Amino acid sequence: MKACIFNIQKFSLHDGPGIRTVVFFKGCPLRCAWCSNPESQKLKPEKMWDVIKKDHITVGQYKTIEDIMNEVTKDMDFYEESGGGVTLSGGEILAQAEFAIKLLKTLKEHGIHTTCETTGFAKPYIFNELANQIDLLFFDIKHYDNTKHLEGTGVSNEIILKNLATVAKTHPDLTVRIPVIPTYNDTLEDARNFAILLNELSVCQVELLPFHQFGEKKYEYLDKNYKFLNLPQLHREDLIDYQKIIEKQNINCLLK
Repeated sequence: MKACIFNIQKFSLHDGPGIRTVVFFKGCPLRCAWCSNPESQKLKPEKMWDVIKKDHITVGQYKTIEDIMNEVTKDMDFYEESGGGVTLSGGEILAQAEFAIKLLKTLKEHGIHTTCETTGFAKPYIFNELANQIDLLFFDIKHYDNTKHLEGTGVSNEIILKNLATVAKTHPDLTVRIPVIPTYNDTLEDARNFAILLNELSVCQVELLPFHQFGEKKYEYLDKNYKFLNLPQLHREDLIDYQKIIEKQNINCLLK
């Protein structure tokens, strides 16, 4: 069994508690127009221009469970000392769900804390099997309205919200993440509608992710069009009122 992986990032401090290793899965069924990792979308290796090497490089390699475990277990001492572990991200890990579930089980067998970042876009039985292996779950939602979700990501949010409704009741450590995107979901009315939805689903904790342009040049390197070219970034202070509206629903709302 192999999965297409496009990066293994060590000593991460922003993708869960403690010092972590982040395994980035390639492939995602969503096509978010603002995606900061467009090289993660295709489910197979692809060519991308490298400005340092002045040549095209291949993004994505097929790796086995053993390949990944050999890499992540090198830092066991750091995980133990800091309360860290391994985070699976993407792309979307559910695009290679069978491998992700097996990897999570193997990590748990080694006593490693597991965190995952997901859009929840998968059949419920697959999503639930994966969620059962995760210590800390970051669940992204892009829009509360199905039509707008379809416009911005290319997929419906129906199965996403269904999976969120289930995991909100069953998972002991869940944080919902909302990427706040200008012209898409950044108004205070959007905040109110998100708050109502999350309150109905009994979600207790939310993180707001301000729109940034860290991935802007990647579209050029992949020879892709970027809809949000030159759009100003958002900052934490821009989302204070947005945050307050969500907090009024008795939801703990953090600014990333």
